Amino acid sequence: MLRNKSGLTGSPDFIKLWLGETISLFGSQITVVALPFTAILVLNASPAQMGFLGAAEFAPLLLVSLFAGVWVDRLPRRKVMIASDLGQALLLLLIPLTAWLGLLTMELLYLLAFLTGTLAVFFAIAYQSYLPSLVARDDLPEGNSKLEASQAVAEISGPALGGILVQVLGAPLALVLDACSFLASAFSLSLIRQPEPPPTSIETRPGLWTAIGAGLKELVRHALLRAFALCNACSNFFGAVIGTVYTLYLLQDLKIGPAVVGLILTAGGLGGVLGAILAARVTRWLGLGRSIILASLISGLAWWLVPLAAAPLALALPLLVANRLLFGLLNPVYRITQLSVRQAVTAPGLQGRVNASMRFLAGGVVPLGALTGGWLGTVLGLRPTLVIGAAGMSLAFLALYFSPVRKLGHDFDLAR
Repeated sequence: MLRNKSGLTGSPDFIKLWLGETISLFGSQITVVALPFTAILVLNASPAQMGFLGAAEFAPLLLVSLFAGVWVDRLPRRKVMIASDLGQALLLLLIPLTAWLGLLTMELLYLLAFLTGTLAVFFAIAYQSYLPSLVARDDLPEGNSKLEASQAVAEISGPALGGILVQVLGAPLALVLDACSFLASAFSLSLIRQPEPPPTSIETRPGLWTAIGAGLKELVRHALLRAFALCNACSNFFGAVIGTVYTLYLLQDLKIGPAVVGLILTAGGLGGVLGAILAARVTRWLGLGRSIILASLISGLAWWLVPLAAAPLALALPLLVANRLLFGLLNPVYRITQLSVRQAVTAPGLQGRVNASMRFLAGGVVPLGALTGGWLGTVLGLRPTLVIGAAGMSLAFLALYFSPVRKLGHDFDLAR
């Protein structure tokens, strides 16, 4: 594969992938608002039912990821992505249709949320595994930066757009626009002409559990992948501890209103856009290893600003905004760079299973972290829980520092 001298902006096939994913990301952020509002406004959902709905959306991360990784490695990845887009569009269209017919129930909404979440897992694993076959090895940081920037922009403006659409059209009809975004993504992907490496032949394929084990073993065996898995799991666990009590701390202890909380969170989104844009430049300046370790360290240390914040608001607000800006700025640098290294060091035939194993292990600790955060918040209080969470986030970088990640330079030579 030849590297495009004008960068990925001169690669028509990458632009098609980027454009389709960007449209889909904006649509998905509309659903973040429209789906719960459908449950609340149309079905009068209780708090317990809303909890079940959220669980149905994220359950595929634990239940499906490892199996999805096997199929992503056995099938053409672009076709998996197209099928996922089309399937999610169909499932989302069923919500306004059944609401119009008077057939929508919470049980049906649970099922549709689980199925769309399952297809989303397939898409995410497939596109992470597909990118290395679409762009040159040295262009992976730039490609991941552009995709991460789209995600950050969508997270800032998508929910606001979703709220307006729910207000104007109603929650079920707003989901129609998300369905259209998936159709646009599928169409854009269908225009890609660059062939991808063929999947393994049926004759040489191992059994399902053997194939899953191969992905997990590769994650444990490879020193770089193992370090990323440990760091991600630690960050996600303690991030969930913080996330469980964060909003309660702002509302109850600091007496900050919901509108101001929204503005604080927006600061993180703005930092995320800037971080995604600068990630490739930071990597070229500092090198892969330093970029990854420093981004992990500083973004972890940024969480100490939250328990340090105290009333009055004039003192607390700058610390809280600084926390969101720093984390929003540096977390994309870490995510983009470590993902690029993962893609570079993983064999083409294992991309799907390794990405799935990483998502399974890193995502599997989130419910445990949430439960731990709730227990600590009840027993110790909100601020001590935030201190424990910040300490854990600050230590996650050690998994990277005491690994070959520290030796990575400005290219992928040591990562091979």
